[in-house]
Amino acid sequence: MATRPARTYCVPMSGPRHVEQLRSELGEAAVLTDPDRLASYRTDRAQFCDAGTPDAVVLARSTSDVATALRIATEHRVPVVAQGARSGLSGAANAISGGIVVALEKMDRILEIDPANRLVVTQPGVMNATLSRAVEDAGMFYPPDPSSWEFCTIGGNLATNSGGLCCVKYGVTTDYVLGLEVVLAGGEVLRTGRRTVKGVAGYDLARLFVGSEGTLGVITEATLRLRGAAARPVTMAATFGEVRHAADGVSAVVRSPVVPSLLELMDATCLRAVDEAFGLDFGTEVRALVLAQSDAGGAAGAAEIAEIEQVLRAAGALDVVVADNPAEADALLAARRGVLTAFERIGTTMIDDVCVPRDRIAALVEGIEVIAAKRDVLVGVVGHAGDGNFHPTVIFDEHDPEETERAQEAFRDIMLLGLDVGGTITGEHGVGVLKRDLLAREIGPVGLAVHRSLKEALDPLGLLNPGKVF
Repeated sequence: MATRPARTYCVPMSGPRHVEQLRSELGEAAVLTDPDRLASYRTDRAQFCDAGTPDAVVLARSTSDVATALRIATEHRVPVVAQGARSGLSGAANAISGGIVVALEKMDRILEIDPANRLVVTQPGVMNATLSRAVEDAGMFYPPDPSSWEFCTIGGNLATNSGGLCCVKYGVTTDYVLGLEVVLAGGEVLRTGRRTVKGVAGYDLARLFVGSEGTLGVITEATLRLRGAAARPVTMAATFGEVRHAADGVSAVVRSPVVPSLLELMDATCLRAVDEAFGLDFGTEVRALVLAQSDAGGAAGAAEIAEIEQVLRAAGALDVVVADNPAEADALLAARRGVLTAFERIGTTMIDDVCVPRDRIAALVEGIEVIAAKRDVLVGVVGHAGDGNFHPTVIFDEHDPEETERAQEAFRDIMLLGLDVGGTITGEHGVGVLKRDLLAREIGPVGLAVHRSLKEALDPLGLLNPGKVF
């Protein structure tokens, strides 16, 4: 397949006419134009990503609202960015000057929980934690659980194919998608997938839209697969004197017969940060921590934890502790989920998202140490070690131009390192703006050409989230 030149995306051909038409068809209350309100919809949480100020924000409450907004945008040749909670870390939800933001935060209803068929039907603005707790009350389990689960939406999870702490055993968002409702660029509504466990009629369009970061359509409803409720997990923590030994221990667990329901790693920078933020005391001799859980329940869970302990001790663990009670386990998990917040107390952060083969984890963490020393910046390594997905976080003083430049160089170096050891530039955060220039290096010219062909087929005017991904 020949490589096509990069698309030149259109710019608005009209001024406020599209805004007036939005107000006319959707109502004044659904269309924000106040500059202060618009400013709050400019960016997600990513650093160093271009963002504009939209002409308007549409507060969509229904699929019909989204379809109307996209139809009007097409009529006026105006770019559209869909947004959830703006918790993303790649700039994928950043607004475009002269464009429209379609905010999905008001589409926050769980439409159906069906335990008999193990599924849930939800709008995109529902928070991950809200959905997880609702299905738990019905005796079911929705595994994908990003660290930001309290403030990220299901729509955003679908847009970036998010993972989380449980994905080592249970997989990522796409593994739970049965069907989607998607509004296409011209305002047409597409329903993909089905409510059945199996179904292979036609292309798997649902998974085409999962992870597409709003560049192919706007997801307005999702039918998601559920699992039966898991047993309360048993939690253990293993400390190490060297992060390399912890990395080797994780790889050894992966090779073992046990599949833990959680397997996380934090290095010394993480531990010092959470010590300070949460009043913990891991001790200065501890240079890395591995958290593991088993939700097998009963004797099976105890046996899994015992085997993981044996593997980690053989890898050089200084100590292994099994949580005595749920409160102690919850405190350990809260420390893991709170690492990025703890980093923000130290300085500005750039959060990477590389994922590598699980037998190359040691090569990754050792390489990151070399990069941090070379660039003279602080880097904390934390991540979902059980599936090789790490979030090396560069911490710096944004008021120091030289340090900021070194931080950006380190961030890029880490992505290149991930590729060099056989990995990917993003495991769950998405490409967005932040990693766009490295996508071609990962997927190659043929892969890039296929991406562009799909984009042109579904969004011929290039109006949906232009300038993102590629």
